[in-house]
Amino acid sequence: MTDEELMTAVQRGDTRRLGVLFDRHHTALFRYFLRLGGSRSLSEDLTQEVFFRMLRAGETWRADSRFVNWMYRIARNVFIDYQRKQRWETEMAPEFDVPAPQGNGYEQEQEWELVRQALAQLPPDKRELLVLSRYQGMKYEQIGELLGVETGTIKVRVFRALQQLRGIYEGLTGGQHALSRTGN
Repeated sequence: MTDEELMTAVQRGDTRRLGVLFDRHHTALFRYFLRLGGSRSLSEDLTQEVFFRMLRAGETWRADSRFVNWMYRIARNVFIDYQRKQRWETEMAPEFDVPAPQGNGYEQEQEWELVRQALAQLPPDKRELLVLSRYQGMKYEQIGELLGVETGTIKVRVFRALQQLRGIYEGLTGGQHALSRTGN
């Protein structure tokens, strides 16, 4: 069954199907929250909250929508609600899992740590854009739908976020351009 069919079944009262959706998507949601700067335990809690809200607010699901976009809209609201209740820590979790560098060298490991630090210094809205586009693999159209803005606007915002990330990285490294080598 597709995600959309599963959620429609949940909406009709077959709550067991939510377990299938959880199995399919909990890891991606966990990484989303972790990459936004949460700790492991907080990311687990927020991930569970997303599925709880899916169950509680199932009537908002529209069968003609993309399930993943609806799920991330809920996840984004969970994150915003958490931020309102407590000040979100700006320091990234040490276990932030960027893709592994090609080699195993000490220099590459240090380089990736600097990328993590630079990402942590971005404003939360720009960090979220880069997490969604670069690490969660969402297309600009999906992000635009999620945030309620045009695809072209998302492209510009991601470009600006990458520019700012490069500037922060260069400040941390004294002007070296490793970000251009990482494919960002």
